[in-house]
Amino acid sequence: MDPTPTGTKQTTARTAAEVSASDRPRLARHVRLAFSRTRQRPVLLHPETVVVLNGSGADILKLCDGRHTVAEIVGELGARYESVPGDEVRRFLARLVARRWVELADG
Repeated sequence: MDPTPTGTKQTTARTAAEVSASDRPRLARHVRLAFSRTRQRPVLLHPETVVVLNGSGADILKLCDGRHTVAEIVGELGARYESVPGDEVRRFLARLVARRWVELADG
């Protein structure tokens, strides 16, 4: 029996090599993207943890809404910046998936 409720897609934890262009990343339920007034930087809030993000990391995570695919995120960032290596975006997301801060839905 499939434990996934009808009409939803299964999310799975993956390794770095398994983040594909068709995956749809989203922040895990226990993680929140916020702006720290004290640090004047975007931060990722996790229970008992604050991760200070650089601009590109925050831009990637703002697009991790479960609707955009990794390829769409790379394309969106490519429109904003001159060059956005897709491999770097996938490695960044894979590190967050490994920490269970980001979940991937199959594309």
